Amino acid sequence: MFRPHVTVACVVHADDKFLIVEETINGKALWNQPAGHLEANETLADAAARELWEETGIQARPQHFIRMHHWIAPDNTPFLRFLFSIELNQACATEPHDDDIDRCRWLSAEEILSAPNLRSPLVAESIRCWQSGERYPLALIGAFNWPFTEGVK
Repeated sequence: MFRPHVTVACVVHADDKFLIVEETINGKALWNQPAGHLEANETLADAAARELWEETGIQARPQHFIRMHHWIAPDNTPFLRFLFSIELNQACATEPHDDDIDRCRWLSAEEILSAPNLRSPLVAESIRCWQSGERYPLALIGAFNWPFTEGVK
């Protein structure tokens, strides 16, 4: 059976800048969107909000769904990556709670798109999707009969 990794990521935008997390992998500082794996007992939007808080210290919920990328990493690991957008009123201070994150940076689209140290090509592709105006209601990927929310019988 085919079992891809399910991940979430957030394009966080404020003041014409995008929030990037920096982590050191194999001795190299790499950039990514706040992102991570879907965990048991959470919706995709819940996972995105949790990852955002863990990696940046920012408490915010996704406002829109941008796109789902089906991607095969260079090591042949398959992924389904659900991309969300969050628009903040202004760039804010960050405080990562995840020990794997070295720091966060607010960068222009140009800085990200031309960077040689992106964790994967999906980082740049996510910015391009955001720039194209792709935004869909969160209900597009809504949970059905979700047992972990109030009111389900």
